[in-house]
Order: sequence, then C-alpha cells, then structure tokens
Amino acid sequence: MSALPFPPSGPQHDGHGQPHGGDGVLPHTILGGPRNPLVHGFLFLLIYLVALVGNLLIIILVTMDQCLHTPMYFFLKNLSLLDACLVSVIVPNFILSSLGHRSTISFSGCVSEVLLVTQFTTPELSVLTAMSYDRYVAICHPLHYDVIMNRGYCVRMVAVSWFLGGIFGVLYSAGTFSLSFCGSRKLPQFFCDVPSLLKISCSKSHVIIDVSVVIGVTFGLSCVLSIGFSYVYIFKTVTRMPSSQGQSRAFSTYTPHLIVVTTFIVTGVTAYLKPVLESPHPVDFLVSVLYSVMPPSLNPVIYSLRNKDVKVSLWKIVWKLCHKY
Repeated sequence: MSALPFPPSGPQHDGHGQPHGGDGVLPHTILGGPRNPLVHGFLFLLIYLVALVGNLLIIILVTMDQCLHTPMYFFLKNLSLLDACLVSVIVPNFILSSLGHRSTISFSGCVSEVLLVTQFTTPELSVLTAMSYDRYVAICHPLHYDVIMNRGYCVRMVAVSWFLGGIFGVLYSAGTFSLSFCGSRKLPQFFCDVPSLLKISCSKSHVIIDVSVVIGVTFGLSCVLSIGFSYVYIFKTVTRMPSSQGQSRAFSTYTPHLIVVTTFIVTGVTAYLKPVLESPHPVDFLVSVLYSVMPPSLNPVIYSLRNKDVKVSLWKIVWKLCHKY
C-alpha cells in the first residue's frame, strides 16, 4: 500500500467524508496492494526483468537484422517498445514499495502513472490494429502489399498512434485530477488508475473525464471492429486456399498476433468493466496484474516461440557473438 499526498484544490472533508471549510483535495491516498508485499515484490521483479529483457531483445533483433526490416516487424518493434515502457511505468514503483515497505507515492507520481499508462496503452491498441491490417493486406491482397504497406504509410500509422496516446493521456489525467477527493483514502489498486481515483472523488460532475471516456470507448470499439473485420476476411481467404501448406503458413503468420490481441482486449475489458470495490480484494489485484503485466510479459514469448524469422535472427546474433569472442 502507498500514500499519495495531494496539493490543495477543492473542498476538504473530515474523517467521515463530510465537506468542511477550506481548500484542498485530500492529504493522501492509500493504494491497495497484496497482503504479502515482500513475496510479491520479488515475484514482480522477476516478471519485470523477463518482460523488459524479452521486449528489448525483439527491438534489438528487428533493428539489427535486415531480414526483419518489413512492415510486420516494424509494427512489432513499436509494440515491444510500448510494452517495455508500459511495464516500466507500473511495476518498478510497486517493487520498490513492496521491498521497501513504503506506503507513499507522490502526487506527481500518481499523475504520471495515469498519464503514461494511458499514453502507452492507447498506441498499443492502435499498433495492434495496424498489425491486423498488415496481415489482412498480406494475405488478402498479396500482389499489392508492397505498394499499400510502404514505409511512409507505416511510419505515419505509428506516428498517429503515439500522437493519439499523448492526447488521451492528457485528457484522462487532466480530467481525473481536476476533481476533488474526499472520504476514504484507500484505492483498491496497486497503481493509480482512473476508475479507482473516481471511486474516492467527491465531485458530482465529471464532465471532462466523462467526455474523455466516451471518446476513448468510441476509439477502442473502432479498433476492435477493425481488427475483427480484418480477421473475418483473413479467415475467409485462408479457408479458400487450395493448398493445405499455404493455409498452414497463413495461419502461422497471424495466429501469434491474434493471441496477443485477444489477451490485450480481454484483460483490458475485464479490468475496466469490473466494479470498483471499497476495499482491495485478491481478485481485483489479480485482474489488475493480468491487464497491466501479463500482455507485456507474454508478447515476446508468443512472437518468439511462434515466429520462425525471430528465432532464426536470434540464433544468427548468438552465433556472431560466440564467434566474435
């Protein structure tokens, strides 16, 4: 658990959650965490190292190997960069809090978590959508693939994804921290997120954050629908292939991405649609872990185990290093 000091900017409340005179939000907020912080701290340290090393390894392989300089791996490199950034925003602070038995997080730290988590999750969904479109073009329109998925187009898609992440990050953080906070200081979460912060807010009007959520949900649904339509057409095209070998090869190219997309969407929807309880619960903690830590940790494993090109590139790098030293 950690305490979060807030700067003055709204009606204060007494210990019973009733407003009283003066300006101020809330002296601090308690963030919920596991009951065995030391054990969870070391476990999260191991998971964090695996996720960080795995994603950095993919970034290095795609950057160094000319054979991987294709649109699909360009998107994969950006996805790995986003995963490495996302897991580095949430997990290190939790590890330090658990191992150091620390129960405080600064106000600026909480604002940064909301801003950066939104900043990295938004473009991750956009990049996953771009990757599904890339697979759609590669399988359904192979003769036009090089023309459609040219380098400039791919760079623009990724740039727009990062830009949208920044816009949503500012909207969500500004909308959340413009509210007043009162009553209980306990957040049933091991990091600062919008639903938990709204739970302890005493502001009756959430105009900015409500508008931001509507825009975010609309954007998310459009991405999910785009991914869904892409895979419907991909599946139809693959099943019509006369060669079983061609079908097997096509399935192997988009199966890892489909697994990653499903994991990301299912864990995200579960985390944000579940009701926020008054006090931390082991199930809520588990759902938060699955949403924030599992996708960045599993993505490198899924792509490396199911992708022949990545494995070949890895062995090439290892072979060069062994013969060099």
